[in-house]
Amino acid sequence: MGQEPLRLVQFTRSFHIGGTEVQVLELLRGLPASYRLQVSVLDDSGPLIAAVWKLGHAPAAFPLKGSVVQPNTAYQVYRMARWLKANRVELVHVHDFYSTMVAVPAAKLAGTKVIVGRLDLAHWQGRARRAVQSRLCRMADHVIGNAEAIRHQLITEEGLPASRVSVIHNGLDLPRFESRRREGLRGPLPDTGAAPVVVHVANMNHPVKRQEDLLLALAQLRHSGITLHAFLVGDGPRRPGLEKLAGELGVSDTVHFLRHRTDVPAIYARATFGVLCSTAEGMSNAVMEGMAAGLPMVVTRVGGNTDLVRDGERGLVVDPERPAQLAQAFRQLLANPEKARSMGHAARDFVARELSLEKMVRRHDALYQRIARGADA
Repeated sequence: MGQEPLRLVQFTRSFHIGGTEVQVLELLRGLPASYRLQVSVLDDSGPLIAAVWKLGHAPAAFPLKGSVVQPNTAYQVYRMARWLKANRVELVHVHDFYSTMVAVPAAKLAGTKVIVGRLDLAHWQGRARRAVQSRLCRMADHVIGNAEAIRHQLITEEGLPASRVSVIHNGLDLPRFESRRREGLRGPLPDTGAAPVVVHVANMNHPVKRQEDLLLALAQLRHSGITLHAFLVGDGPRRPGLEKLAGELGVSDTVHFLRHRTDVPAIYARATFGVLCSTAEGMSNAVMEGMAAGLPMVVTRVGGNTDLVRDGERGLVVDPERPAQLAQAFRQLLANPEKARSMGHAARDFVARELSLEKMVRRHDALYQRIARGADA
């Protein structure tokens, strides 16, 4: 007869556009029929939720309604524990900090196994939140990081046993990425003539993304007589300040703020190389997509960036908050176009070989079976 399908819940904060939400969708699409999948959220909204419905899932919502330090949080934990029991859920995979606040205690009350996803280095959290998250991870049955740097932090700084931490890199659907690239641009791009273009894809919500360093590097190149245009994809409350800085540095004519775009693959196709100059990262989907586009990526030596880019082979790696190093890396790529193309080809080959969706789903499948049903499942 075989075993019953494994009753698995994927729990994320919402289905607004973001790297975490996209990875959850890929798991929902890719996991085999040996699962009875359900979805839960804190907020049942966002442009990606239509794709969840199309897959046949109606997310169960456990809304926090503001601060987590209020009676409603305990009530949602209670509601979810009852829901897990009623649906005989065997395993919950929770993907973000706020959902973890509900999912881990609820799973423990219900007697359900729980896996926590850690997708960044908690760089945006204060001391109290980091302590809470660390405690919840120690309560969980297993923790998945998407980069070696996260695994290292969990073991050395937060005290988790190595046996309870796994690294599973994000996956990228190359055929779908290529299809989006072939669809072309969905909006106009600035005319840069024959000048080279660097693309930076990141939100403008938090200083960790350090778009300032990119602007300073461009200004240094301008001072030395090199014109390099930059397409900055993304938006947020920091954009006006960055636009002002570009003006002060004298690079407003070559720095183009594109805001949110849904045609990133087509934009990358028009770039000479890509960049991500953050001071902290998990496994960056922006870097993965740039590599999938066949671009050499210039990244900072933080978090999961070095899981993706091997310096001098698949791109260039520089120290964070060093605009002069960024400028020098740009000069190197511009001065050696054949080498740059070779690194871009190696980057794409790496994505196809190591970061396929099939590999990502297969590794999650094996871990789910082991945690929920034992090593011999």
